[in-house]
Amino acid sequence: MYFVNKPFSFKTLCVLPFLLAACSAPEVPPNIVLILTDDQGYGDVRIHGNDQIDTPWMDQLALNGVRMDRFMVSSVCAPTRASLLTGRYHFRAGTQWVTRGLESMHPDETTMAQVFGENGYRTGLFGKWHNGAHYPNTPNGKGFDVFFGFSEGHTNNYFDTSLEYNGEMVPTSGYLTDVLTDSVLSFIRQNRDRPFFAYVPYQAPHSPFQVPDRYFDKYAGRGFDARDATVYGMVENTDDNLARILNELEANGLTGNTIVIFMGDNGPNGVRYNAGMRGIKASVHEGGERVPFFIQWPGKIPAGRLRSDLTAHIDVLPTLVDLAGISWTSPKKLDGKSFAAMLLQDEYEWPDRMIFSHHSRWDSLEVFPGAVRTPRYRAVLEDGDNWQLYDMPDDPGQQRDLSGEHPDLVAELSSGYYSWFDEVTRNLPEHRRIPVGYQAAPEVTLPAPEGKFSGNVRFYGESGWANDWFTGWTSTNDRIWWELDVVSDGEFDIYLDYTAPAEDIGAVILATIGSIQVSGITETPVETVFIPSPDRVPRGEVYEKEFWGSNHLGRIQLQSGHQRITMQATDIPGEAAMELKSVRLIRVD
Repeated sequence: MYFVNKPFSFKTLCVLPFLLAACSAPEVPPNIVLILTDDQGYGDVRIHGNDQIDTPWMDQLALNGVRMDRFMVSSVCAPTRASLLTGRYHFRAGTQWVTRGLESMHPDETTMAQVFGENGYRTGLFGKWHNGAHYPNTPNGKGFDVFFGFSEGHTNNYFDTSLEYNGEMVPTSGYLTDVLTDSVLSFIRQNRDRPFFAYVPYQAPHSPFQVPDRYFDKYAGRGFDARDATVYGMVENTDDNLARILNELEANGLTGNTIVIFMGDNGPNGVRYNAGMRGIKASVHEGGERVPFFIQWPGKIPAGRLRSDLTAHIDVLPTLVDLAGISWTSPKKLDGKSFAAMLLQDEYEWPDRMIFSHHSRWDSLEVFPGAVRTPRYRAVLEDGDNWQLYDMPDDPGQQRDLSGEHPDLVAELSSGYYSWFDEVTRNLPEHRRIPVGYQAAPEVTLPAPEGKFSGNVRFYGESGWANDWFTGWTSTNDRIWWELDVVSDGEFDIYLDYTAPAEDIGAVILATIGSIQVSGITETPVETVFIPSPDRVPRGEVYEKEFWGSNHLGRIQLQSGHQRITMQATDIPGEAAMELKSVRLIRVD
C-alpha cells in the first residue's frame, strides 16, 4: 500500500479521484460531541459480550457507526486525556501522572478545543478536566469557551455537589452525570445554528461509588456485590444520559451533521467482566488499556462496521480535523494518525504500527511498567529488563509468555520502546511549579496535593489524591511549601483555607518567600463536619468537609521568576496549628 510506511493525512488521500466525493470538505462543518467515561472498561458495555449490563444506547451508537475494536489508551486517566486532546503521547505533552501537579500539560500545548475554536467552533467542556488546575492550563485557558465541571482528578460527591462554571464555583442539585448532561443539552440548543464542539468527560463510573437507588437496586437484584452493582448502575445512568444527548440532537435537527464519539479513558476500576482480557486500570496489559470506542456520523460514516485495526487516543484529534474539513498544521510533532479514510471507505488497509504506553508514579520515572502494542503482539515490561511477549490474536488472555521463543522480536520491540521513552520524556519539567501572576488569573490556589512538606505534616488521606489536605501540623519545625513560577511582579494577599478547633486558635503562621516574610495569627475557630456521603462501598479518597474557614495572613510582594513560598508555625499554643486545605494568592495591584 502507498500509505503503509508513513504518516498520512486525510487531505493527502483526497488527491485520489475515487475518494474525491468522500473527501470534499463538508458544506456545513459538522458538530462534534466527544463523550469520555472514567474507568469504564471494554467489558462494561453489553455489545462487548457482557449480558449482565444494560447499555442499549451505547450499543445502538456502536451499530449506527463504526466500532473500533482495538482502540488503546493510557492505563490511567490524566495521561489519556492529554493524549486525546493534543494528538501527542502524554509525556511529550508534559503530563506524567494523576496528581501533585503531574497531571498538567506544558503551557504551550495545543488542544482540540483550540484547534476547533480557531476554526469557528463554539467549544464547551462538561465534566472532568484533569490536565491542570492553574491558568494557562485550565479549560478556559486551553480553548474552551464554556467550562462546567471540575479540574481535579475527581469530585468528592455525585449528589448536590459544587462545580466550576468559567472560574466561579456554583452549587448544583441532583446527580452529577444528570447535571452535566443538562448543561450539554443547553449548550446544544444555544449553538444549534453554528458549529460546536462539546467535550463531555463524565466522572462515572469512577469512585466514590454513588448511584441513585433505582440503578443500584436493579443490579444488586441480579446478584452483584455492592461495588459492581454501583458501577453497573453508574454505567447505565450514563447510557440514559447518552440517550438524552442523542435525542436532543435529533430534536434540533442536528443528528445528520453531528459526529458523536463514545469512549473510555482506561481499563475498569476493579476486577469484573472484561472480555477475558488480562489487567485492569493502572495495568499496561491489554485489559488496562483497551477501551470502547464508537463513532457515528449518519449519512457520512457507514453504519454497522467493526474495525479491528490498531488505533489509539493519539489518533482522535487528527481524525476529527480531517472529518471536519479543517486545514490545520500542528505546531508540534503529532504522534497520532488520522483514521478518517478508514471510517469513510468500505475497504481500507491501515498501516502497521507500534503503540507505546507507560504507567509512571508521582515519585519515580522508571522505564517500567511499560508496553508496546503492534497489530499482533503485546510486549510488556513490568520490572527490570524482563520483557514478556504475547500473541494477542492467538492468546487474548495473555496466558503464554512467548519472549523465550522470539528473542529477536523482543529485542526489536524493546528497542523501540526504550527509544520512544527516551524521546518523549526528554522535555518533561524537572520541577512542577504553579504559575502565578497572569492577568487572566488574579487569584491562584495552592492546593495541598501540589505542596511538599517535612516534619510531622502529612496528607489527611495519606495518598495525596485530589481534594486532600494537610494535617499533623504540630511542631514549629514542620514546614509546608509550594514551588511557584511568578510570571510578573505583583503584590498579593495571602489567605489560608483551614479548620481549627477553639483550643488551637492563636497559632502564629509565618510565610516566607526568599528574604521576605509575613506572619499572622489564627483568630477564628473553624469547626465543621464531613458532608454525609451516600457511598455504597468505602472510598479511597478523602470525604468532603462542609466548609473551610479563610484566614487573611497578610500581604506580600512577589518578584517574577522561580520562587518558593514556605509556611511555618512559629507558635502553636494548642495541639496543632491547623488543618490546611490550601493557600490562596490574590493579586491586589
